[in-house]
Amino acid sequence: MANSLNRVFLVGNIGKDPEIKHFEGGGAIAKFPLATSERYYDREAQEWKDLPTDWHNIIVRQKGMAEWVTNNLKKGQQISLEGRIKYRSYEKDGQTQYITEIQVENLVMPRRGDTYEQGQSASSEGSASSASSVVQDSNDDLPF
Repeated sequence: MANSLNRVFLVGNIGKDPEIKHFEGGGAIAKFPLATSERYYDREAQEWKDLPTDWHNIIVRQKGMAEWVTNNLKKGQQISLEGRIKYRSYEKDGQTQYITEIQVENLVMPRRGDTYEQGQSASSEGSASSASSVVQDSNDDLPF
């Protein structure tokens, strides 16, 4: 296969305030968990049913975006994000541990419309994003 694509779009709630780690070379990384949930209507029971919540490890590697995330996002906020799925492993106590992460490239806070896109300068943080960004403001009936 000549062409391939690794792209994920998530809409969910932040499970914990983002944490940032700075590196000697000037880089930074922000991390936080994101909860996504689904529900469906059970016609037989005539009620809405919730599926178990899925938790995602979110990683923001761009320094400017990592700073913006830690200054603007808080536990409980709903966000939309676009990124890539990354798998990695490491050794702990002689056993291999596996981690699945979502590396963010763009994100949106749907309720307020504040956005951050890769390449955005500090002076334009929080401004409206391009039309190619994730849906910004929706009034649909999301379950969270």
